[in-house]
Amino acid sequence: MKPERLSHARRKELTRERLYVAARTMFLEKGFAATSVGDICETAGYTRGAFYSNFTSKQDLLTELLRRDADEAQANLRAILEGTTPEQATARAIAHFARSYRDLECFPLWVEAYLLARRDSAFQERLHALRRARLLQVSAYIRTHLKESDNALPLRADALALGLVSLCDGMQLFSLCYPQSAADQLIQTVLEEFASSALYRQPMEKSTADA
Repeated sequence: MKPERLSHARRKELTRERLYVAARTMFLEKGFAATSVGDICETAGYTRGAFYSNFTSKQDLLTELLRRDADEAQANLRAILEGTTPEQATARAIAHFARSYRDLECFPLWVEAYLLARRDSAFQERLHALRRARLLQVSAYIRTHLKESDNALPLRADALALGLVSLCDGMQLFSLCYPQSAADQLIQTVLEEFASSALYRQPMEKSTADA
């Protein structure tokens, strides 16, 4: 039986996917700066022509890899929170953020991307767009799943999202810089306590002066 003949669109899709996989592997092994387009092409088994017919630059490919990683993270959070009561959603959100610092596989790429963005304004815009989308999604989940909870949120959802995401990023950076540290349990405790106080704590009553 003859093998199925692939359409041009399908061949292009497979080429892009192999380039994604090769780039992700090389970026994580060597770092973004040390990986050349030639390295990616050699690993994927394609020519430079194939690369540039799919991507305009390494930065273009890195942006897509980061977008995929962000989409996967949001899909995981959505799966955790869907079909839950506000109380269940709060407990699951706290557990999720307490464990998030362990999701380090692609985090080094985000660190390199932020450094690159300091010197490349066009890339900076793309990276900031990804971060804004992440914060908006986390904020939307907080409003959607926790707004009916008896425990009123102490801050606006967007402020809580910024605090949670930033703290998780900071703890991931700490774990990346000190992989042999014995502070693993301490990191999880810090994240869990912060998430608990942020999502459970009643808002402070306004003072007489603020009334």
